[in-house]
Amino acid sequence: MIRAAVFADTHTNTARMLEAVRTLRPDVLIHLGDHDRDAEALRRTFPELPLHVVRGNCDILGNTPERLVVELGPVKAFCTHGHLYSVDWSFDYLVYAAQEAGAKLALCGHTHEAANLEIGGVQVLNPGTAGKGRTLSCGLVTVFDNGGIACEIRPL
Repeated sequence: MIRAAVFADTHTNTARMLEAVRTLRPDVLIHLGDHDRDAEALRRTFPELPLHVVRGNCDILGNTPERLVVELGPVKAFCTHGHLYSVDWSFDYLVYAAQEAGAKLALCGHTHEAANLEIGGVQVLNPGTAGKGRTLSCGLVTVFDNGGIACEIRPL
């Protein structure tokens, strides 16, 4: 079993994100952008945990990738901020991209609104915003050895 803590849209407010990692005790950390440099706080504070980071629409400098496929045990996760896939309107393009990558899990942020649903055989999780908005949240993904996926949205 693998547990991944998923964060998006921290916008330089990292304190609650760091506290969530201490509380959740995940095996893997994923930061979905806005601001990708906030992931450095994760790297410094939890150097023992694998960290995967993608660039958001507010991240214009640096060489952070716009999308990643991350293996979480037997499951591939397609990770992106979401702005390139029009997630403000629909998750369709995101789901197509995940399917093309052979991923059963699609992770995105961008909207500052949490979502957890299944579309076309792909589990879609938007952890919401961990740093800027009325309701702060993160995601917790559990991948079981048999390939089962459980996603939760956790308040911060």
